[in-house]
Amino acid sequence: MINQIAAAAKRTVSRETFARIEKYVELLRREAVRQNLISASTVETVWDRHVLDSAQLVQFEPKAGSAWVDIGSGAGLPGLVVACLVDGPVALVEPRRLRAEFLQKMIVALDLSARVSVQQVNAQRAQGKYDVISARAVASLSKLFEISQHLSTGNTVWALPKGRSALEELAEAQQAWQGVFHVERSVTDDESYIVVGTGVGVKPR
Repeated sequence: MINQIAAAAKRTVSRETFARIEKYVELLRREAVRQNLISASTVETVWDRHVLDSAQLVQFEPKAGSAWVDIGSGAGLPGLVVACLVDGPVALVEPRRLRAEFLQKMIVALDLSARVSVQQVNAQRAQGKYDVISARAVASLSKLFEISQHLSTGNTVWALPKGRSALEELAEAQQAWQGVFHVERSVTDDESYIVVGTGVGVKPR
C-alpha cells in the first residue's frame, strides 16, 4: 500500500509517513463506530475508497511547503491524509462540533500540531489565504467557489474531486466563474474525475 500511495501522490512516502497514515486509518475506523464519519459500506475499503482518493490530490501541490485549506474536512478526508504527505501548513475547516473535535484529536494523536489546525466554522467564515484549496463531497463547484473564494489568491490551485459529475458541474460553474481549468481522471475510479483550477474568479458582467 505504501507504493500505491506514493504512486497516487507522485512523491516518495517514508515508512514514518506511512505509519502515521496507518494510525489515522485505525483511529478513523474506531471512531466510525461512534459517529457517522464515513459510510459503513466503505469501512472495509477505506484504503482505496478514502486514503488513495485523498492522497492523489497531493500531486497538484504547486510548490513544496504550500499552505493548504481543506473545506468541509469531516473525517479528515482529504485534509488529514494530505497533511501526512505534505510539509506545509494545513487548515481543516469543519463546522460540525463532533467532527471538529475528532479532527483535533487526530492532529494530536498523529503529532501534527505544529502545522495543522482546525477552524470550526462554516467555509464563509474561514480565514487565511492558501496555495491550495481542496474539498471532497462538500457542494457543487459553483457553490464551493462562492463560499471559499475569499481564501484564494490569483495563484491558488483548487484540487476538487467531483466524481462522475465533474464535467457537468464544471460546465455549469463556468457560466458564472472564470479560471484555467482541467480535469484529471481519478486513480481510484476510471469514471470519476478531479477538477483542477487556477485563477478562479467571478466572471465580469
